[in-house]
Amino acid sequence: MAAIFAASAGAETLLLERTRDGGRKILISGGGRCNILPARVDERRFVTDSSPHTLRKILRSWPLAEQVAFFERELALPLVEEAESAKLFPASQRARDVRDGLLAHAARRGTRFLPGTLVHGLAPARGAWTLELASGPPLTVAAVIVATGGLSVPATGSDGGGLAMLSALGHTIHPTYAALTPVVSGPAPFGDLAGVSLPVTITASDTTRSASATGGFLFTHRGYSGPSVLDVSHVVVRSRMEGTADARLGVRWARLDAAGWEAALRPRGTRRVAGVLRRELPERLADALAIAAGVPPSRPLAQLRREERVRLIEMLVRGELPWTGDEGYRKAEVTGGGVSLAEVDPRTMESRLHPGLYLCGELLDAFGPIGGYNFLWAWATGRAAGRAAGQGATG
Repeated sequence: MAAIFAASAGAETLLLERTRDGGRKILISGGGRCNILPARVDERRFVTDSSPHTLRKILRSWPLAEQVAFFERELALPLVEEAESAKLFPASQRARDVRDGLLAHAARRGTRFLPGTLVHGLAPARGAWTLELASGPPLTVAAVIVATGGLSVPATGSDGGGLAMLSALGHTIHPTYAALTPVVSGPAPFGDLAGVSLPVTITASDTTRSASATGGFLFTHRGYSGPSVLDVSHVVVRSRMEGTADARLGVRWARLDAAGWEAALRPRGTRRVAGVLRRELPERLADALAIAAGVPPSRPLAQLRREERVRLIEMLVRGELPWTGDEGYRKAEVTGGGVSLAEVDPRTMESRLHPGLYLCGELLDAFGPIGGYNFLWAWATGRAAGRAAGQGATG
């Protein structure tokens, strides 16, 4: 995106890509369909240790409606909404169409694409910038846009190299961590439920932070995954990273609240605990939660003691999930932390420390939830950086 807008501003633009093809995170996103954008945006769902006000200014520089129009008009890539998830996908349901469309549009604008080009370092040089390459002579350029990503899914080419180079140039890097990553529990107390999925509301909280999400939940052989888990996982990750590991995961397993379960569990005829729970939950999970609460699933409601009912409802509404760790960057959707937003101009994404240096995307200190939010951030910051760098290089 940055290359497209730099070239569109009239600048001679080189797109240096360390892999042989580029855009690998686009290709794997959305199960190969590419969740290109959210259908609606809630700015409060972004996470940053920098100024939320600065984050909002950056997001609003390219509103969602304008981004949708860009893909549909400029790239001729119609988007469709997946109603149950409020996500936008290309109508073709092919992530490759997004990646290829962006590269083709960049080429039409005049960008030269140089795959297999690894940048080892960058340094200011008398009003310009020198790029040290892994092979070949250094490049001298008028402006540099760093869009190297963070540390998540290293198999796609993200190894944190950009963050290291920016740190060496004096930029403040907020501690990085795996975000939107599955949570593990060893041994897995619900390992027998691997493959069971359902919508839940989950909350992760420790002494300093809290996050809640409603959405899909999946039991795995190692712990827990699904959009709702990924969206709150940063609280767990940071709790462990900071040495406390005191984060608590609490789950409301069904649509019913405490009062709703109280009414549902009232004695009626010969009904049993399992029968009531299975109306709202998958059978295996219903039985497992009853057992975890110390209540036999076969217990008739007429014989359910008050203290058993209290324990059972607590488990159903605020059931605590034990955890011991997370899947880390290997499965993380994004990197938390990164370059402080205070050190970039929110209008242009230019470094406040080094003129002619522009930063965008995942290496900045901000991320959003599952659902296209992080592409929204990448597109917005890439556009701002590209426009400003292109105008500066031609001015």
